[in-house]
Amino acid sequence: MSFSEVISPLVGRLVLAWFFLASSFTYGSQWHATITLMALKDLPMPPLLLFGAILLMIIGGISLIFGFYARAGALMLFAFTVSASVLMHDYWKIADATARAADYDIFIRNMAIAGGLLLIVGMGAGPFSIDNRMGGGRD
Repeated sequence: MSFSEVISPLVGRLVLAWFFLASSFTYGSQWHATITLMALKDLPMPPLLLFGAILLMIIGGISLIFGFYARAGALMLFAFTVSASVLMHDYWKIADATARAADYDIFIRNMAIAGGLLLIVGMGAGPFSIDNRMGGGRD
C-alpha cells in the first residue's frame, strides 16, 4: 500500500469528524437561536430534534475518529446531512437572490460532505481504524 492509501482515509475521517463535532458544539452553544431557526422552518418539536441531531453528530464524529463501526457512523451522518440540508437549506423556496445563493452554498457544501461520507460507507475506514484492527468485521 502506498503512503496515500494508508494516510488519506485517516485524514479524511478526521476532517469529517472535526466538521460534525465542531457543528455539534456550535448548535449546542447557540441552542435558542438554532431552535428558533428550526421553528421558522416549521419542524416539529425543535428542542427534541436538535438534541437528537447533536447526539447523532457526536456519536458519528467519534465513530469516524476511531474508525469504530465507521461505515454505520458514516451512513448515519450521511442520512442526517441530506435530511437536514433538505429541511433547513431549502434554497429553492427562497425568493431573495442573495439569501437563496447563501443557502445554496450551504446546501451544496453539505452534499459534498455527504459524498465524502458515502466513500467511507463504500470503502470502509481504512488501515488506521479499529474496524481494520478487529479483522475487518465491521469495516
